[in-house]
Amino acid sequence: MPCGASRETVKRSELAGWANSGSCASHSRFFWGLRLHLLTTPDGAVVAWALADPKLGDREVAEAMLAGSPIRRGLLIVADKGYAGREFEDFVRELGATRVRPDRRGERRRYDKLGWIRQRIESVNDTLKGQLGLEEHGGRTHLGVFVRVAQRLLVLTAGVWHNWLTGFPDKRSLVAYDH
Repeated sequence: MPCGASRETVKRSELAGWANSGSCASHSRFFWGLRLHLLTTPDGAVVAWALADPKLGDREVAEAMLAGSPIRRGLLIVADKGYAGREFEDFVRELGATRVRPDRRGERRRYDKLGWIRQRIESVNDTLKGQLGLEEHGGRTHLGVFVRVAQRLLVLTAGVWHNWLTGFPDKRSLVAYDH
């Protein structure tokens, strides 16, 4: 989630110390800002979220998020390849949950490809970035960034909830509200 594009912006920003430089693998580019971590239902309703320094590891942030969330025993957590590792798997197991993720290259087959995981994750990301303009949030202070991200996450969750209530087949779709 970019928060500034020029060196001058980075120097004078109130976000200095919180935001940092990081890389976006999906866009093959570097940015200065924050990384948004989400825990969602399969339909895309946001359960928990965190804004973090992009230099922090995915598993480290996920552990902090999961430790602060009420986890129901038997919960199936479907994750991306970045959440591999024995320590993280043990942590999730101690919570009473099970983590499933795509197999890494060169790893013995456990879960297979699970391409649908990537599609669900990217669908939520695309809605947040495309329709809800997450990358153009315009926040210049800690509170400004926090509120603008929270607004977008609330809109996404409200849309998913409304689609459930009305029986709309694609729960993540916000096209009907895009005027």
